[in-house]
Amino acid sequence: MAVLEVRNLSKSFGGLEVLKDISFDVEKGCVVAIIGPSGSGKSTLLRCVNQLEKASGGTVSVCGMELIEGYKNGKPVYAPAETLRAIRLKIGLVFQNFNLFPHMSVLKNITEAPVCVLKKSKQEAEETAVGLLEKMGLSGKANSYPCELSGGQQQRVSIARALALNPEILFFDEPTSALDPELTGEILKVIKELAKEKMTMVIVTHEMAFARDVADHVIFMDGGVIVEEGAPEQLFGDTQNERTKQFLQRYNNN
Repeated sequence: MAVLEVRNLSKSFGGLEVLKDISFDVEKGCVVAIIGPSGSGKSTLLRCVNQLEKASGGTVSVCGMELIEGYKNGKPVYAPAETLRAIRLKIGLVFQNFNLFPHMSVLKNITEAPVCVLKKSKQEAEETAVGLLEKMGLSGKANSYPCELSGGQQQRVSIARALALNPEILFFDEPTSALDPELTGEILKVIKELAKEKMTMVIVTHEMAFARDVADHVIFMDGGVIVEEGAPEQLFGDTQNERTKQFLQRYNNN
């Protein structure tokens, strides 16, 4: 069953067309890696699906709920606020720069949304948070503040925060790009564990080895279009597409 269906998605900023006719599905329990050069539209795609940007065209369906109802004068008409909220609750997003609240403790960062949005009791939210911190290897850090943590620890807190809302699908926007190489392994290990648990994930990443090893499906974007997609062994081992070969060659030589 497809948790996410994207059809003919487009996005323009003024006269600049950043996404052009993007279509793909994400099946429940699958990990989809989106790779491609900087400026290819990967992050814009995630932002459109997560309602941080408004699409210029196309449709997006999350767990059977339509983000865009139709069109009026050539412009998308978004679903009512109630539907958009329901869609948001099905989605978790982990940013590349953590986006933790600096004035809140780790525990408060994780429990704030479950209490305020899901209306969970403080006790239930805290029990969930403590369990997630243990899962992230951060037992004992509940009362720490973001400034007291390493970048890797902060990113693990942000993953725990996203998981606390029990999303159907988890998005990562280059989750290791703000980290030192030494800390990157911490985050990739966490994501690998989530993949083993069959968490549905879409990961924009520059970590080619990680994409090859963890993803069930890989999408290569360039110039706002999907150039090629398929199983990791196909893209990384037997691609016939010259643009894909050229892109991967750059990484293979690093």
